[in-house]
Amino acid sequence: METIQSKVSYTLKELSEKVGGIFVGNPDLLISGISRIEDAKSGDLVYVDQAKKIQDAEKSSVGVILCSEFKGEYRKSYLIVKNAKLAFAKLLALFHPAALFKPGIHPTAVIGSSAVISSKAMIGYHVVIEKNAVVGDNVVLSPFVYIGEDVQIGDGSFIHPHVSLLTGVKIGKNCIIHPGAVIGGEGFGYVSDENGHPLHIPQVGTVVLEDDVEVGANSTIDRATLGETRIGKGTKIDNLVQIGHNCEIGENCLIAAMVGFSGSVRIGKGTMIGGQAGFRDHIEIGENCIIAGGAEVWGNVKANSFVSGAPARPHSLHLKILASLEKLPEILKKSQDLRKKEK
Repeated sequence: METIQSKVSYTLKELSEKVGGIFVGNPDLLISGISRIEDAKSGDLVYVDQAKKIQDAEKSSVGVILCSEFKGEYRKSYLIVKNAKLAFAKLLALFHPAALFKPGIHPTAVIGSSAVISSKAMIGYHVVIEKNAVVGDNVVLSPFVYIGEDVQIGDGSFIHPHVSLLTGVKIGKNCIIHPGAVIGGEGFGYVSDENGHPLHIPQVGTVVLEDDVEVGANSTIDRATLGETRIGKGTKIDNLVQIGHNCEIGENCLIAAMVGFSGSVRIGKGTMIGGQAGFRDHIEIGENCIIAGGAEVWGNVKANSFVSGAPARPHSLHLKILASLEKLPEILKKSQDLRKKEK
């Protein structure tokens, strides 16, 4: 996989313009990287998210300190913004741009005769592309990727090594799929036959990822029994997430690692789900909810709710229950004392 790399550096003034901030210090100070306070050099920028860390940054060799406005004396060059974390994310992308890949098809790739591949795509070594697949402009297929029959991959999507996109899957534009993910595998559907043996229900639907979706390493998204499993635009899925058949995940959701969805779960847009949360089948979660890590969601959740616990309940109620459990030994002792007095 041949890449084109570029080294970048910016003046303090240029950085302030790119993130909409103000600067304190020499506008022509040249910054060539971002680092931790512990590793900072004179040409580096460091991000400080807590006021108490500013003193540590000022004692270092750092060139520029990125932070939100604070009350104090400025002893270094500063880049001051309203939302320092957001600016930090933008600057990281600025200093570490995605590698540019030269288009072309590696000679070890195996490609079906009816596959349609853009001349602007980059197909790495030992990639397999089955018949009738469509690969769009500026798509990168990393080594050992498998693309099944009738798969469609939208422009600008990046598929990391050892990803499997199985028959009929549709990937939108500018999606990122990390190593080892499997999209379009068989949904987990069985019914007992006359002898009580599990009989597999054929899973003949598909999976659709809308634009700007990101899927973490070794995550799995099962194809629908009928119809489609759909992941909404802009949703980001962490590593080791299982999404069952016929699930519908809304736009701009954030799903942390090791979350598990049973079949036919519907998640409203803008919902955030903590790690290791679990969802039973055929339930609906409203828009803009927060599902705490480790929650066991057994029923529907209304929009704008914050739930936690097992079973999941309103977070404030869950905290009260946890607090009352700490008093349980004292309550039991009082109860035992009362019984002794009654005797």
